Amino acid sequence: MQMPIADFHCDVLFKLLEDERLSFRDDTSGKLDVTYKRLKQAKSVFQTFAIFVQPGDNAGIEPYFKSIDLFYRCVLPNPDIAFIQYKDDLERSLAEGKIGAMLSLEGLDGLQGDPAMLRIMYRLGVRAAGFTWNNANWAADGAMEERGAGLTAQGKAFVRECDELGMMLDVSHLSERAFWDMVDTASKTVIASHSNAASVLPHKRNLSDDQIKAIIALEGLIGVTFVPYFVSGSEVVTIDDLLRHVERICELGGERHLMLGSDFDGIARYIDKLHNPADVIHLQDALLKRYSARQTERFLSGNTIRFLRERLPERSSS
Repeated sequence: MQMPIADFHCDVLFKLLEDERLSFRDDTSGKLDVTYKRLKQAKSVFQTFAIFVQPGDNAGIEPYFKSIDLFYRCVLPNPDIAFIQYKDDLERSLAEGKIGAMLSLEGLDGLQGDPAMLRIMYRLGVRAAGFTWNNANWAADGAMEERGAGLTAQGKAFVRECDELGMMLDVSHLSERAFWDMVDTASKTVIASHSNAASVLPHKRNLSDDQIKAIIALEGLIGVTFVPYFVSGSEVVTIDDLLRHVERICELGGERHLMLGSDFDGIARYIDKLHNPADVIHLQDALLKRYSARQTERFLSGNTIRFLRERLPERSSS
């Protein structure tokens, strides 16, 4: 029996932004991993849609608004999709058996340090923010930036602004120094939407044991990601390779802090038998060979839903 799944990161909005001929609802191109049909097949209860704009194109804020417009026009109109902004949205979506859809930011380059832009993003429904992609920007250094600097003064101010708004802080693409700056600056918990364990595969985009333990101590979540080169150095990467990261996070005390952060539509290569949301059944089957049904359910969606119930903002009565 297929268990419900929740995924904290996909890049389908970026593909739609690059080619608006693609259809989230009726994809026939074969170019999309995450589609309405596949989310239904996967028994998805929650999907985060990342807003990603290629850094360095100097496009400003416009592509961010276009991405949000695509989300409103192409994702939300589907009959079993529910927009998740507040706690009551989540409860209603779960009660009605719908797929909860939430917006996140993957990089703040185009906001150009203007807190008004962040507040507008929040009002439009964005509920999580990763400050960088792999590059450096005005807020912080990314994981692949050789300098390895931390948060800037503006970046720290944005951490405090996110906390004030109730926007979740995502550390997945930060340099290690920026990670610790964010942990030290934030008054609320942090998440890693799509990162694996560096002690299993040393990669700058993966998290050290100390970073994983810090997220756990802050009651955050770590989304194991399906990016093959964050999973294994082998030519063919398997679900068993991915389970080594699950095991390590659990060894560090993360059983209640582990979620999925697939990065579907942000990758060109795939883990064997794990190409789109409908394939997560293969991951479920592999997990059930090593973990109990209760643990597996936590990994696939339970931890995510519990966290969202705690961390999503309350709807204002005013």
